[in-house]
Amino acid sequence: MTLRLTNTLSRRCEPFEPLQPGKVSIYCCGVTVYDLCHLGHARSYIVWDVLRRYLLWSGYAVTFVQNFTDIDDKILKRAEEEGSSMAVVSERNIAAYQADMAALHILPPDRMPRATRSLEAIRTLISELEAKGAAYSADGDVYFAVMRQAGYGKLSGRTLEEQQEGASGRTKEAEEARKRHPFDFALWKGAKPGEPSFPSPWGPGRPGWHIECSAMVREELGTTIDIHLGGADLIFPHHENEIAQSEAASGQPLARWWLHNGMVNVGGEKMSKSLGNFTTIRALLESGVSPMTLRLFVLQAHYRKPLDFTAEALAAAATGWKGLDAALGLGERHGAALGWGAEPATASLERSEALAEARGRFAAAMDDDLNSSAAVAVLFELARPLRALANRLERGEAEAEAAGEAANLESRWRLLTELAGVLGLAAETAKEPSKEAADGAAIQERIEARRAAKAARDFASADRIRTELAAEGIELIDRPGGVTDWVHR
Repeated sequence: MTLRLTNTLSRRCEPFEPLQPGKVSIYCCGVTVYDLCHLGHARSYIVWDVLRRYLLWSGYAVTFVQNFTDIDDKILKRAEEEGSSMAVVSERNIAAYQADMAALHILPPDRMPRATRSLEAIRTLISELEAKGAAYSADGDVYFAVMRQAGYGKLSGRTLEEQQEGASGRTKEAEEARKRHPFDFALWKGAKPGEPSFPSPWGPGRPGWHIECSAMVREELGTTIDIHLGGADLIFPHHENEIAQSEAASGQPLARWWLHNGMVNVGGEKMSKSLGNFTTIRALLESGVSPMTLRLFVLQAHYRKPLDFTAEALAAAATGWKGLDAALGLGERHGAALGWGAEPATASLERSEALAEARGRFAAAMDDDLNSSAAVAVLFELARPLRALANRLERGEAEAEAAGEAANLESRWRLLTELAGVLGLAAETAKEPSKEAADGAAIQERIEARRAAKAARDFASADRIRTELAAEGIELIDRPGGVTDWVHR
C-alpha cells in the first residue's frame, strides 16, 4: 500500500510521492520563544515526529527542518515585563523547548534555523518581492500587496472579504493608513522608539512573522519542498501568507503537501490562558504524568481531529501505557534469563506468518493518512501475551520455568519493540526512577494533602502547604474542576 496523506491544499487524501525518489524534504513551523511550550505544542510535535519516524522506517532519507521565531512582539513584551532583552527571553525558552522535546522522545530536527540568523535571506526575499511589484514600502514599513497575487486564499479557502481577521500582526490606525489595501500584511516593520532593530534598505526595523518562514524554507531546503507542517491554527493567516510571498517570488509551488494537525481542547473547551485551562508540557510532566503516557494519549486520536484533554482520558492512557510498558520492558529486564539472543526482528519474522501479518497491518494503518490509533491497536495486540508473561515474572515465578514458554515470544517482543519505536514509544520500566520523578511524586502527595485539607475546610493547613512549596520554588496553579498544576520557578 502507498502512503496517503491528507493535503490541506487540495482537500484530498493523496498518494505521497516525493520530488526526488527516496528523499523527503520537510519544513515544520516552530515555536515563538516567549514562553514555555503547552499541550498544543506537544500534540503537534509528537504527530510530526511520528510522520518523520515512519518515513525513515519506510526507507526514505528525510531532511527535517524546524525553525525558531526569535523576533516577535510577544518576545519584546515579555522582555519589557522582565526588564531583560529579546535575546535573554529567546535563549531561555529555546533551552526549555529542547528539554521538553527530549523528554517527550521527539527526534531533534536536522536543522533549526532562527529568524535572527536568517536576516540576510529575509531582506533578500523582501527585495525580490518589491522588485516584482508584489511588495511596497511606506514610511519604513514594507507590505505585501495581496491584490497582486492571483489565487490568494487557496489554502484556507477564504474569500478576500473574510481575510481581514488576523491578516496582519499589527493593525493600528497609522498602519492601516499606510496600506494600499486593508488585507496587505507586513513584511518588514519599521522600528518604534526604544525597540531592538536590525538594518535594512527600508530603515531599521525587524521582519514580519510570515516572511521569516518563507525565507528560512528557501534558505534551508530550496524553492519547492515536499511537505510543510503545522497546526490547523496556522492555515490562516500564516501559511496562506507564506504561500503568497514564496510563490510571488519564485513562480513555483512552495510545498506539494500541506499537513495540519487538529487543535487541543481541555474538557471540551478551547485551551487558552483566559479560560484558566492552559497547561504547559513542563507542568504536566512535573506533576507525575510520564512522557510515554502523554505520547500514547496523543497517538490514540487521529492527528487531524480535535483532541480533548481530560483527566479521565489521560488516566485511561496511563493504564494502557502501563501494559505496553510491561511488554516492551520484558526483554531488557528478563531477556538474558529467558535465553533471548540478538537476532534481528526481520529474520525472526520470516518464520512467523502471523507476525508478518501484524507488521503489514501496522504499515497499512500508517499508510492510511497516519492512522496512529489503528497502529496503536496492533501494538496492544502484540503486547498481550508479553504483558501476561511479564506479570508472571513480576509475581516471582521462576525465570527458568518461564523460559520454555517464552521461546516463541521473542520474535513477538522484537516486532513490538520495532513498531513501538516507529511511534516513538520506548520502555520506561527498565529505567531507574529519576530524582525528578521522585520529587514530582512527593510534590503531588503534598498537593493531594492540600486538596484534602481544603475539602475539610482546614484552610490554614492548605495555605501552609502552598507557602512551603512556594518557598521551595514550586508554584501551584489551581485549575477549574479541582485540578492543580505546579511549575518550578
